[in-house]
Amino acid sequence: MLLDTASLYFRAYFGVPESVRAPDGTPVNAVRGLLDFVARLVLDHRPDDLVACFDDDWRPAWRVELIPSYKAHRVAEEAPDGPDTEVVPDTLSPQVPVIEEVFDAIGITRLGAPGYEADDVIGTLTGRATGPVDIVTGDRDLFQLIDDARGVRVLYPVKGMANLAAFDEAALREKYGVDGPGYADLALLRGDPSDGLPGVPGIGEKTAARLLERHGDLAGILAALDEPGGTAFTPAQRKRLTEARPYLAVAPRVVRVARDVPLPERDAALPTEPRAPEALDALNARWGLGGSLTRLLTSLRP
Repeated sequence: MLLDTASLYFRAYFGVPESVRAPDGTPVNAVRGLLDFVARLVLDHRPDDLVACFDDDWRPAWRVELIPSYKAHRVAEEAPDGPDTEVVPDTLSPQVPVIEEVFDAIGITRLGAPGYEADDVIGTLTGRATGPVDIVTGDRDLFQLIDDARGVRVLYPVKGMANLAAFDEAALREKYGVDGPGYADLALLRGDPSDGLPGVPGIGEKTAARLLERHGDLAGILAALDEPGGTAFTPAQRKRLTEARPYLAVAPRVVRVARDVPLPERDAALPTEPRAPEALDALNARWGLGGSLTRLLTSLRP
């Protein structure tokens, strides 16, 4: 089980009231909401291994170089020598180090990589896996990793953190008309305002799905576009796709998750008891984690 941790703690932050606070009054709604969510995941799915994947760089320079608008609207402060600072609610930012410390004390494996997003870490770990993989995310970009042959599916929170939709290839085709790899092509054609991806003007989700069904993939669409006098596109589609060729040449590298991130080999086995019980007790006392921590620890017991 691979957690897209940032997408999950954002959902926990907005799904749990900010009135949930530590003894000193500091909000811990994202921390407690995420702990409860992980407890429910463990109880419902009993994964053998679990990795909390983090964004060491939420807006990698190599993606921005290809598409400068990539996540540009979410930049709070540019950093010439390191990752830009992302716009994050003031009361969420201080909770992220607490989440990391609690995971470490429990013994939940955390992984990130300089210059890469959590999506890339997940893509690499999915490729390394020798058995089925559940990816837990609120980000549709990771639908591109769905693969029935390898047992890779996405568990996607539908409303808040309570209800999860399990996406396999059948569910993906029913909703979007594409398979896993096809979803990346769909996304880059359609665009994604939340990530600053412009897409091809005038090519929405349904049109993109029809083009992919007809031509197989982006390469097939571009090959058909090069056929002189072809009738595979309406005049408007041909014009829009032709004008978007520079974007379509670089967008696949931006949209598709990396599969070759240099990651250390880590034992990701789900712990059955805390790795650092004294440190965890101190964190519990400091932050008032209460029943959320108790429920997670109870879920880990064999």
